[in-house]
Amino acid sequence: MGQIQKDWYSFNIQDAILAQYKELIKLVINTESMDNNEKQYWFDILPSMTDEQVDRLFDILDTERKKLEELEKKYQEEIKNLNDKHLIEWQEFQTKQAKNKVQEAESQDKQNSDDILSMIDEL
Repeated sequence: MGQIQKDWYSFNIQDAILAQYKELIKLVINTESMDNNEKQYWFDILPSMTDEQVDRLFDILDTERKKLEELEKKYQEEIKNLNDKHLIEWQEFQTKQAKNKVQEAESQDKQNSDDILSMIDEL
């Protein structure tokens, strides 16, 4: 009897099953649609399942994995697009802030110049 550790849980799997169904075992262990007790249940009944049942279980879990990968890729692209959009908006905001500071500095410089000219005129 072999054991496979996933996070904090140990699955008990017959050695013959470990050797014969490596890919299926990976799919079962990594699926998020079952809890650990359900996964162990599948490992326990796997020796008594027909080839058709094993193939069906593999197809279901493989399809689930592929769909989740597609969703993950789609959402990663959407997140990237949102981040790009917000980066552009942030850059525009920073540019506007910088322009405002330059305008304020120019206004202050003009005021200082006007004050100096007024003082000269008073002399």
